[in-house]
Amino acid sequence: MSSPLTMPLNSSDAHCLIAHHTNIDITQRWQQKYQGKRPCYICILGFTETALVPDISAAGNTPKARRMTAVADAEFIYDGPSPNPHYPLPPLQAGVSPALLTRAITTGLNLPVYLFNTGLPYSPSVPHIDIDGAIARCVSSGQALPLDKVDQLFNAGLRWGKTLGRRFSDSYLIIGECVVAGTTTAQATLTALGFNVAGLIGSSHAICNHKQKTELIETGLQGQPANQSKRSVWEAIAAVGDPMQPFALGMTLAASQHSGVLLAGGSQMIAVYTMLQQLGSRYPWNSNNIVIGTTQWIMNDATSQLMKLARTVPTPPIMSSQFSFKQSNYPQFTLFEQGYVKEGVGAGGCLIAGHLYQNWQQTKSLQAMEALLESCLKQSKPL
Repeated sequence: MSSPLTMPLNSSDAHCLIAHHTNIDITQRWQQKYQGKRPCYICILGFTETALVPDISAAGNTPKARRMTAVADAEFIYDGPSPNPHYPLPPLQAGVSPALLTRAITTGLNLPVYLFNTGLPYSPSVPHIDIDGAIARCVSSGQALPLDKVDQLFNAGLRWGKTLGRRFSDSYLIIGECVVAGTTTAQATLTALGFNVAGLIGSSHAICNHKQKTELIETGLQGQPANQSKRSVWEAIAAVGDPMQPFALGMTLAASQHSGVLLAGGSQMIAVYTMLQQLGSRYPWNSNNIVIGTTQWIMNDATSQLMKLARTVPTPPIMSSQFSFKQSNYPQFTLFEQGYVKEGVGAGGCLIAGHLYQNWQQTKSLQAMEALLESCLKQSKPL
């Protein structure tokens, strides 16, 4: 394992850095290859009934609110603040939705935006692509998704990955996600594949609810085949996964043959990358074109161990934006520095794209986000 490295983009970029954490030869080449390129932003929306378990997630302060988190984030990313949103951003336990970060970057950089519905309780109110997915049952059921639906989602991902990879062949896709309780399904699928990752994966809570997550997963895997190392990727997702996972898996595989891929997130994207590795040579993919990009809040999360997680699975190439809210005067943002929210809807990948495409430094990124927050506050609607 290479030691973490923080490398400035150039000599004038003193305040906004990209950190390279693992497989640094790959992440550095990837950064050099795609610097100055205009990427495409993708958000894969999905739902697992795991999100309805009380206190499982802070991405919405009630189970009812968490049913609408993905459609609310999608609406905000696409349309921005509105005095009468169809789906208002749900109140969080603390802080604001990472959709504010993503919206500020995607609009500031004028990025193409694609939203995919892989299975939601409500249909998004903004333009999106519905791939006839399915809502996943709670991981405690051990029967999250039918195998044929997992296969359908994977094949839809392959088709769209090929289409968008070719469309943006001279650049890269930022693949983000919005699945409330998705860190629990990430831990669950990795556990189902035989990896001992309990206690290593964080959450949207400031202090991770490791015990609650692990107990749900253990309940779901009771009665499953004892030899977990023999369980296939499809069986693991069907047992305890979510609909985003097979779609992201197919999209990443196919797109990597034509374009770069920035898997924007933390443990959920580590789970996707691990499943890529588990598939081995069954499907062609270009490992040099795929990196994981996240926020420094994920990397510095004291209640999880992302680097240990990365060493427990086939180690993915990981980079992170070093953008911070320490200079912000808005408590909604400074709460990120206290461990709340941390990441979501590809915010870390978008921050990295801002650095790479338009050399957005700390001040520029912060100004864009504070201006958007001010616009939200002027709408006098709760965030």
